[in-house]
Amino acid sequence: MIPDVLFWLYFANAILIITHEIDSGYWREWELFGMRGGIDLFLLLHIPMLGAILYGLIEAHRGTMTGAVFSLILGGAGIFAFCIHTYFIKKGRPEFRGMMSQAILHATLVISLLQTCLTLYRLLA
Repeated sequence: MIPDVLFWLYFANAILIITHEIDSGYWREWELFGMRGGIDLFLLLHIPMLGAILYGLIEAHRGTMTGAVFSLILGGAGIFAFCIHTYFIKKGRPEFRGMMSQAILHATLVISLLQTCLTLYRLLA
């Protein structure tokens, strides 16, 4: 039961985070973080990142320890994304203030917290 729920939480979170990354391209996130290389480096970095997310989904489906590790990483990434963008918004930055940007970030936080807690429960049980 828990591996199935964990898989679907991972799946939902992967969709949310990937959608957030699409939104990040719109908001030119590389400028927000002062990343040199612009869109080219931003896109290049997303190749291994998206590969890791999808590989983790496969391992989460298999119920492996590797899947649990990737689940913790994805959950942590979602929590971090919410926190860092909330920080920038509170500092007055205009990025990610749109209704859908905010909905995606808030949904990512909720799913990430559930995913992380369930993963830890599974590892510690």
